[in-house]
Amino acid sequence: MTQATIEVTGREAVDPIAAIEYCYQQGWTDGLPVIPPTEERVAAFLAQLDRGRDEVLGAVPERRRQITVEQVAANAVMAGCLPEYAPVVVAAVQAMLQPAFNLVGPSASLGGSAILVIVNGPVVEDLQINCRNNLFGPGNRANATIGRAVRLVLMNTCGAIPGLFDRSCLGHPGKYTYCIAENAGDSPWEPLHVERGCAPEQSAVTVFACEGPRQVRNSLSRTPEGILTTIADVMSSLGMSLTTSGSVGESAAGTRQGEMVVVIAAEHMHTIHRHGWSKRDIRRYLCEQARRTVADLKRGGGLPGEPQPGDEQRYVPVVERAEDIMIVAAGGHEGAMSAVIPSWGPKVSSTAVTWPIAWRAGQR
Repeated sequence: MTQATIEVTGREAVDPIAAIEYCYQQGWTDGLPVIPPTEERVAAFLAQLDRGRDEVLGAVPERRRQITVEQVAANAVMAGCLPEYAPVVVAAVQAMLQPAFNLVGPSASLGGSAILVIVNGPVVEDLQINCRNNLFGPGNRANATIGRAVRLVLMNTCGAIPGLFDRSCLGHPGKYTYCIAENAGDSPWEPLHVERGCAPEQSAVTVFACEGPRQVRNSLSRTPEGILTTIADVMSSLGMSLTTSGSVGESAAGTRQGEMVVVIAAEHMHTIHRHGWSKRDIRRYLCEQARRTVADLKRGGGLPGEPQPGDEQRYVPVVERAEDIMIVAAGGHEGAMSAVIPSWGPKVSSTAVTWPIAWRAGQR
């Protein structure tokens, strides 16, 4: 996007479809219709922010791109965001532009990761960001448009254009929009943003380069161990990033996922909490149980060579540390469901980033 705004007021009044088609012609869409980013609409978004329109939020040096506040506002308009969503979108963009996130990696990879935005704090209730039923699905404007705004920023300002710099082999639906909130109000556990260093009364976003969610169903177990063993089994699928080109002796670091998100919905959450388990207990158990034998990895091609004596008793954990598992309490109250969200790749390639939202209580 060479210009952050377009002025189509006259044409739009006569034929609003022509303005939408103009955006298609400019290559500004994700394949779905967008709202034309007129100067008036962009100004309404900028009014929600205490920063100048030309302020640079960050850069993608590998593509010689700088991302400004105005560009983010224009893409939020096109995504269908309400103006009051602007602080959340800006925070998500700032988070993904941090060096630790390494945006160019997951945005260009053959692996086809998307950027999951997890929202915490008072902003969740103020903006009615969905944290319950149909968590990853359609039907909520805030979730759908905030996540879509991040994708349009990636395409229009960061150069992550499908088929050009976005070289994904398969992709997944989260590349249209991928935004959820944690249900801190119903959760007995410490919220994600507090675990990651924010104050409870602060609003924040966590961005994570990852695959699509893999649902985990367990309606029979009445113990934390039973539920979490099922989750650990999904976490340790051979189809995850459990591959290495190193030797068996080097395998531990080479085969691990960088980080993982585990979303625990209400029924599983209540069962686990009834037994006094905290998020720390959950992470520790999953870190111990989400693993594969060296023999499994060799049979699956994740390690070179044929299984040797002792390989069935040698284990490789999915994550290096329990702290690399992010637990998010969210989802509907009906159904014994959870979800596992694998990372794009090793932690050295991209690390989840949590960023504060400049949000004033009750801001609308």
